[in-house]
Amino acid sequence: MSDCIFCRIADGEIPTDFVYRDDEVAAFRDVNPQAPTHILVIPRQHIASSAHAEDPSVWGMLIGRAVKIAKELGLDEKGYRMVINTGEQGGQTVPHLHLHLLAGRNLGWPPG
Repeated sequence: MSDCIFCRIADGEIPTDFVYRDDEVAAFRDVNPQAPTHILVIPRQHIASSAHAEDPSVWGMLIGRAVKIAKELGLDEKGYRMVINTGEQGGQTVPHLHLHLLAGRNLGWPPG
């Protein structure tokens, strides 16, 4: 989608320092980090939210790449959190499915 900021980032229209990128997934650091490490992992195909992810393979692709990134960055040594916000009350602010990969400090529970 031409007006989706995450689609434009994934396509290289908006410059970013990719942590990971392949034909299906792009990952980059959040501009408003909520932890020392805060990476957004997105499908390159536009999917508005988790509520719109009808193909179950999307989940294996997204979570699998997030785990791969976490291992490559050494985040698996102390731990990390993966979060997917859906809709306004779920805290989703960009209408493109994305997974937050958070690490680098103790993350409290319950969130929000």
